[in-house]
Amino acid sequence: MRRIPRRSASRDAPVYETRTRDIVVRVVAAFAAEQSDPEEGEYIWIYTVEIENHGRETVEVTSHHWTVVDAMNRSEETSGEGVAEEQPELKAGEAFRYSQTATLRTGSGSMRGVFHLVTEGGENFDAEIPEFSLHLPGAGRVVN
Repeated sequence: MRRIPRRSASRDAPVYETRTRDIVVRVVAAFAAEQSDPEEGEYIWIYTVEIENHGRETVEVTSHHWTVVDAMNRSEETSGEGVAEEQPELKAGEAFRYSQTATLRTGSGSMRGVFHLVTEGGENFDAEIPEFSLHLPGAGRVVN
């Protein structure tokens, strides 16, 4: 059983969480100032996602879909197989955590999405990824 410690919130990095059926998805995002180049319109964010199976049945994350929106209300949609180049299988009580980056052309925005899962019994369903803020530290504007 893979147990990972829960993420805790900080002033500049709140934790966003949703529950779909028995699947909890938690996200924390942080601005990566050292990787960003605001003069070139490149704002890099590192976000960490945790997927926890609170149910009794094993589930597999088969694909994902993200919507990224910047401060100018420009949106970008991305989809792909699995997550972080894996298709994690989560037994009851197990969790999976990964981190990735997102690039915005503005200093603020948001992300949201879904994970497509299949149960060991063959049932397909979507687990919501909570909408979360991508705002420069101290900006004060936060989704949710």
